[in-house]
Amino acid sequence: QRESTQKKTFTSWINSILAKHTSPYVISDLYTDIQQGHLLLDLLEVLSGQHLPREKGFNTFQCRSNIENALTFLKSRSLKLVNIHVADIIEGKPSIVLGLIWTIIFHFHIEELARTLACTYNQPSLDCSSAVDSSPKASRSANKSAKIKERWKISATKALLLWAKEQCSLHGSIPVTDFKSSWRSGLPFLAIIQTLRPGLVDLEKAKARSNKENLKEAFRIAELELNIPRLLEPEDVDIMNPDEKSIMTYVAQFLQYSRNLRESEEDMQEKVREAMSWLAAQEKKLAKLLIDTESETYYQKYKEMMSFMEAFNQEKNPFLPVLSSKRSEAELSEGQQQMREEWDKLISQINEWKVKLDQMLPPPLDSIEAWLQEVEHLQAEDLPDLQDPFKAMFVLREIIVVFKGLMDCFDSHLATLQSFKNEDEKNMPLVLPEKLEEMKRRFSNIRFTNSNTFLEYHYGLCSAIANEVMLKLNIWDMKYGTKESVESLLENW
Repeated sequence: QRESTQKKTFTSWINSILAKHTSPYVISDLYTDIQQGHLLLDLLEVLSGQHLPREKGFNTFQCRSNIENALTFLKSRSLKLVNIHVADIIEGKPSIVLGLIWTIIFHFHIEELARTLACTYNQPSLDCSSAVDSSPKASRSANKSAKIKERWKISATKALLLWAKEQCSLHGSIPVTDFKSSWRSGLPFLAIIQTLRPGLVDLEKAKARSNKENLKEAFRIAELELNIPRLLEPEDVDIMNPDEKSIMTYVAQFLQYSRNLRESEEDMQEKVREAMSWLAAQEKKLAKLLIDTESETYYQKYKEMMSFMEAFNQEKNPFLPVLSSKRSEAELSEGQQQMREEWDKLISQINEWKVKLDQMLPPPLDSIEAWLQEVEHLQAEDLPDLQDPFKAMFVLREIIVVFKGLMDCFDSHLATLQSFKNEDEKNMPLVLPEKLEEMKRRFSNIRFTNSNTFLEYHYGLCSAIANEVMLKLNIWDMKYGTKESVESLLENW
């Protein structure tokens, strides 16, 4: 299924690029169409803006020559083409073809876009490759260059993930920890659309819909309103372990859309002033509300908070583009930096208010809320860095133990919540029904996410990598003798 999804996604992505060619055309079968070499050259010409040498015919020699020209061009861009040979492409071998197209997508699409985010997220710039040691020892220089490129590859993925998290964070608790199961609900796609084009999405309604309905709606809106090609179908994402590369390819298109939204400096300054005025008004409104409700019951306080948040979420829509644009600190004007600080300050105050209200819930709801927050926090945490599989195994095992301990209380907490009698001695409600429904929904989300299976999968992955490392180490230790040479070989591997 993963291979089928990648083939479909990569084919759609290629067609969206070929639409910009001087002679646009569409491919239908990636494995067959790539064999002549013209597709590869056309794709690379559009992506690079360069004219590449080619043979015009379609006989075996000419096809081979065109593929060789394409691979030579990629190597000139310092791309590592591991186990990708001309003969395999001419035969249309699925794993080789998909690997080659992914290399092209990552370099020309994802890396190029993530480069604009490097400063924002303190990732190493690709420009650092020019600082590689130019000593006569060519092999040492090549190794160093390869390591820098590999570090950037990791960073480009992380930068794209952090960008997606940032877009979603403007709309409450929508956890995004990876490019796999985090997107299954469809909510991250809808949240990004709402940030880029406020008013197109009703996230509150979306939270009550099924995954497939949300995914279908997100892909429809992205295609019709944002002109983002539909690379995925709901059934590609609403599965236990969706394909990471396909989701990354699709998400990168939203980042591309956001890069194209840049406005003139004059317009931006005016919108910043309007946003600052609105933020100041919201801060005053919140401060007054906290004073006015100080002696009220929990029920009334929560009701006032819901009323404030409903108005706040509606009023913030016009300001979302200016609040989420130009993320690099180096690009921000003084006014934009101040606006960012005021926004963060206001969100922090709102979150503090919510936390205090949750702590005031009548028992036993207060302890259930604390349990929910602990589980949600654990689910939202980033996975440990798999580059060190031994350390990652240790961290994952600890998380699994903690998570299993928390999940032992799932059924009892849910039963207590469902049987909670929501009235005081005067038959008045203790808690707003909306809060109880929200807590029940969170239980459903925790059950549906099935984090334990996800964590066990990654633990198994780390274990497999660690075993492979140990196997290599033992083989090399016998073959090459010294510890230093083995460590060097292992690091390069």
